[in-house]
Amino acid sequence: MSSIQYPASTLRHLYRQMYLVREFELRAINERRAGLIPGFIHSCVGQEATAVGACAALEPTDVIASTHRGHGHLVAKGGDPKYMMAELAARTTGYCGGKGGSLHMSDFDLGILGANGIVAGGIPIAVGAGLAFQQKKDGRVALSFFGDGATNEGAFHEALNLAGLWKLPVIFFCENNLYGEGTPQDKQAPVADLAIRASSYAMPGVTVDGNDVLAVYEATKIAAARARAGDGPTLIEGKTYRQRGHYEGDPMIYRSKDEMAEWQRRDPVAAFRGRLISEAGLPEGEIAQIERDVQATLDEAVAFAASSPKPAPETALAGVYGETHAGLVF
Repeated sequence: MSSIQYPASTLRHLYRQMYLVREFELRAINERRAGLIPGFIHSCVGQEATAVGACAALEPTDVIASTHRGHGHLVAKGGDPKYMMAELAARTTGYCGGKGGSLHMSDFDLGILGANGIVAGGIPIAVGAGLAFQQKKDGRVALSFFGDGATNEGAFHEALNLAGLWKLPVIFFCENNLYGEGTPQDKQAPVADLAIRASSYAMPGVTVDGNDVLAVYEATKIAAARARAGDGPTLIEGKTYRQRGHYEGDPMIYRSKDEMAEWQRRDPVAAFRGRLISEAGLPEGEIAQIERDVQATLDEAVAFAASSPKPAPETALAGVYGETHAGLVF
C-alpha cells in the first residue's frame, strides 16, 4: 500500500510541474548562452517544491505575487512556457510583449500579478489584493512569494502588520534559500526560523521542509482554508536551497562545495521522483513519459520564441504610462 495518501493524478501533476520548472530553467540558461535570451536570469533550480506545492494548493481564481526569481511561480500557477520563453527572448509574443523580461512577467487572467525586481516589492501588492477580496467577500486568496532577505525589508513588516490587523486573506510564503544574494542568513537575521516573526502580527507562523512538495502543499492548503474562513493570514517559511548562483554568472565564492553537494543530495525533483516509484507505486516508464512530454513542450517553446518577431523600435513607449502636468510627461 502506498504511504503517500494522494490520488495518482495529483502526484503526476505535482511531478510534471516540478520537472517542468526545473527543465524550463535549465533550457532558459542554455538559450541565454546560445544568444536567444538577453539580460540576466535568476534561476530557481533547487526551489521547485516551494513554487509547485504552494500553487497547487490554490484555486484558479486565487492570485500570486512573485519575485525576481519567479519563473517557477509562473509555471506552477499555469503559465504557458512558450509565452514565457518568448518574453525572456524579448519577443512580441511574450506575456508582456517582450518588454517585461524575466523580472516583470505577469498574466492577470491566470492570477499572476507579476514578478518583481524589487526585493519585498510583491508583498504589499498581495496585501492590496487581499483587501479587495475581503471587501468583495468573494472567497479568494492572495499569496506572496519572497525570499529570506525580504523579511528584513520594511515593506515586509508593514504588510504583515496591516494584514494581521485586518485579518486579510493573504498567505505570506518565504522561500528561505539561506542566502540573500551572497549573504548567509545567519549574517542578516538574528533568528534561524523566520516564521517566528509571524507572532508579532497575530498570525500563525509555520516552518516546513521546502524541498518536500507534499509538505508545502499541505501547509498551504491549511493556510488557504484559514484565509477563506475569515481567520486571517499565515506566514509559511519553506526551507530550501538554490542550487545555482544568485544570477547566472555568479561565481558563488560565498559558499562551499561541500554545502552545495549536501543540498544537491536533497534535490527536491529527484527525491519526489524516487518517492513516486518506491512509495506511490507509479511505474518508472510512466514518469519517463511525463519527462519526454515536458521536453517536447520546451522544444516547442524555444522554437516559438525563436520564430517570433522582436518589438519594433517605434513601439518602445507603447504601454508606458505617466502623468501629464503643464505639458510635461513624468
